[in-house]
Amino acid sequence: MTILDLPRALPQSHRQRRPLQGREDGEGSVQVRLDPDIRIEKAKVFAIYGKGGIGKSTTSSNLSAAFSKLGKRVLQIGCDPKHDSTFTLTKRLVPTVIDVLEQVDFHTEELRPEDYVYEGYNGVMCVEAGGPPAGTGCGGYVVGQTVKLLKEHHLLEDADVVIFDVLGDVVCGGFAAPLQHAERALVVTANDFDSIFAMNRILAAIKAKSKNYDIRLGGVIANRSRDTDQIDRFNAACGLERVAHFPDLDVIRRSRLKKSTLFEMEPSPELEAVQQEYLRLAAALWAGTRELEAEPMKDRDIFDFLGFE
Repeated sequence: MTILDLPRALPQSHRQRRPLQGREDGEGSVQVRLDPDIRIEKAKVFAIYGKGGIGKSTTSSNLSAAFSKLGKRVLQIGCDPKHDSTFTLTKRLVPTVIDVLEQVDFHTEELRPEDYVYEGYNGVMCVEAGGPPAGTGCGGYVVGQTVKLLKEHHLLEDADVVIFDVLGDVVCGGFAAPLQHAERALVVTANDFDSIFAMNRILAAIKAKSKNYDIRLGGVIANRSRDTDQIDRFNAACGLERVAHFPDLDVIRRSRLKKSTLFEMEPSPELEAVQQEYLRLAAALWAGTRELEAEPMKDRDIFDFLGFE
């Protein structure tokens, strides 16, 4: 068996506590449906979305580290074929779930947790789902198989927090799959046109999934931005809230080059401020955020809306 032989669709997803009312998941499109027996039942689950290159992996890894600093057992799942979500936690590019499945000819019973789960900074459990070669399959299947393996090995029972770090810009059926597991989606954006335009598209995808699943918007993380005026204008117009702000600091760039989380860098006043913002965000997310009923704009409307007069 090869990755090209993977099934194209699976039974409908698990988190359907509300009736579907006759509506197909992702009405008007073809969606990957996950096994109904695959559930993340105990942990608080967050999915991190945003424009490609906006700093989702930096945000996810430092948020995982912050949760661990609060004494939580954390599992971070990278959902990008580049499999670089967790390298600041593990100090390396770890093998992906697809890598190890191919090694055993997709016989999952031959795998052990240590074959695909790696301990990172401060005990954070790290998994890279990986993805099929370009043009050959659906990333949603990979996410589903990853969660299935974690459940079979009882690793989801050991986690207090699960963070999905999702491939940028892609909100097709496959890479919307983490939305079927998560309770809250967080969108990372900069204070610029392209990032906010992408956030609006992601907002539409989250709204579509929320019709049939428990996923709700948890808020917006402003990243790599000195100011937040355009983000705040968009949030006010659409019903969103900014839950954190991380400015464009050189220490953040250097942490990636050093393959380290921000909690491992040399102390400085500006670094301490960023660390405290991550800890504050983690504490707020753990306490619970309110459900945001945001309404995305049409593409032409947001094009006219953003910018300076």
